[in-house]
Amino acid sequence: MYCSAEPYDRVFINLGPFPVYWYGFLIMLGALTGLIVAQREAKRLGLHKDFFIDLLVFAIPAAIIGARMYYVIFQFEHYDSLLEMIDIREGGLAIHGALIASVLVAYLYTKKKNVSFWKVVDIAAPSLLIGQMLGRWGNFMNQEAYGGPISESTYQSFHQYLPDFIMNQMCVDGVYHHPTLYESVWSMLGIILLLVLRYKVNPRRGVIFLSYVMWYSFGRFFIEAMRTDSLYIVPGLRTAQVISIVLILGSLAVLYYRHKKGYDDVLYDGTSLKKQGSNRKKKKK
Repeated sequence: MYCSAEPYDRVFINLGPFPVYWYGFLIMLGALTGLIVAQREAKRLGLHKDFFIDLLVFAIPAAIIGARMYYVIFQFEHYDSLLEMIDIREGGLAIHGALIASVLVAYLYTKKKNVSFWKVVDIAAPSLLIGQMLGRWGNFMNQEAYGGPISESTYQSFHQYLPDFIMNQMCVDGVYHHPTLYESVWSMLGIILLLVLRYKVNPRRGVIFLSYVMWYSFGRFFIEAMRTDSLYIVPGLRTAQVISIVLILGSLAVLYYRHKKGYDDVLYDGTSLKKQGSNRKKKKK
């Protein structure tokens, strides 16, 4: 459906001669909010209050490098020099690359600090979704990562419920497109799910993080099919969809393996199932 709305200015605020863009502002807001949430939970579970701040010092640069490397690998034929490959001023960062790199850094960091990797990533999982939820708003303000054109009936349905600023921002090159915000909504629902698991279920360690991986991957598989800027392994085969399937199957395999080997005998809050079983036997005697 055709449109003529003007997009919002990509600049959030000008600090003297330095513009702060909506994308950068929302990414920083997501990272800061996620950090605060993780810090509060880390303190509750006995980690040092600065643990996640120290971890982010290494994880953030690694995430940026990983996001760019991932993107370049699947767009390699479009670059003529190393300088072009490392230039991110025009975008070109893939979230799967960022997640892979940051989780690897978290694994190495927890090994060095002698802290449970699964404890740390379980704590971090809702924070990751907070960052992704707000980050997609940054993409939306940049008018990127959007889907194909919407129909007249879809426009009428959206127009009943969505404010004008969202409808206007969906107008890209004179045509209304499906917005990036579908993934933001999916992330918000995922945050609720993970918090229910955290505070109401208290599952075994690893379940919250692996649930995050599967939840995000499941939604991303279907949302990716709508996008117009996908990376492709080969023509017709979207990279993010393949990675999503691999991550879902991999998470299920890890859950099964950890349970079969007895590696998940500690609950999220640190309660040992072995000790619980031993105490019950003593009470019966």
